[in-house]
Amino acid sequence: MTGRLSGKTAVVVGAGQQPGDTMGNGRAIALRFAQEGANVLCVDRDDERAEAVANEIGEGAFALAADIVTQAPLIIARAHDQWGRIDILVNNVGIGHRNDGPAHRCDDDAFHEVFAVNFTGARRVIAAALPAMREAGRGSIVNISSLASTAGANMIAYEVSKAALNRLTIATALGSAAKGVRCNAILPGLIDTPMGVGGTASRDGRSLEEQRAARAAMVPLRGAMGQAQDVANAALYLASDESSFVTGVLLPVDGGQGARIG
Repeated sequence: MTGRLSGKTAVVVGAGQQPGDTMGNGRAIALRFAQEGANVLCVDRDDERAEAVANEIGEGAFALAADIVTQAPLIIARAHDQWGRIDILVNNVGIGHRNDGPAHRCDDDAFHEVFAVNFTGARRVIAAALPAMREAGRGSIVNISSLASTAGANMIAYEVSKAALNRLTIATALGSAAKGVRCNAILPGLIDTPMGVGGTASRDGRSLEEQRAARAAMVPLRGAMGQAQDVANAALYLASDESSFVTGVLLPVDGGQGARIG
């Protein structure tokens, strides 16, 4: 099947590729949407990373360097200036912090910084996008949350920020359902991305290869991490008309990790 997003416009926030030898979720989502016919605004706080992904897509893609915490209205205004509409919004934003940790160790600065980006930034972009979506009577918002929002105990700032994003997803879905706007979230588990592996390897005192092996061993499905394309395919489903009766869903993409009890 091709053309599943033909004629649609999409804003992918966090589309830039972090350095590393694997693909990041944002880049994978932007590329997948473009493959299915969408025009894509690639947003990242790093202009070179945003430009690189837009150039990789080519025709129909545009780049914007913006900070979602302080420039949310600019992001949505750029999409409207370009296309006069916005059909899809993907909030693929998530940072960690070296001073995050269990509840008894996480410091205030870490908590506030992580929460500001992971939750407040996403909330502001959604708030900026909703008026036009509601007026048009259509729109799909996809938030990239995390399995850590429902499990874990070692990154309290990250976990709480993503749990808040889950609640925002459901509240947005219910608040705009009557206007035809849908909102869902994806909860990735252990995905082999530069941030997921490289960002945690130094924290855990392991090499990249050791970290990959340790993470893969925790996944029930084939004992292997997921790939960014797995997240992108889930986002494609939630963004497309195939999920037109799906809203308020928190969709795990985690190889069965979340199904484990005990």
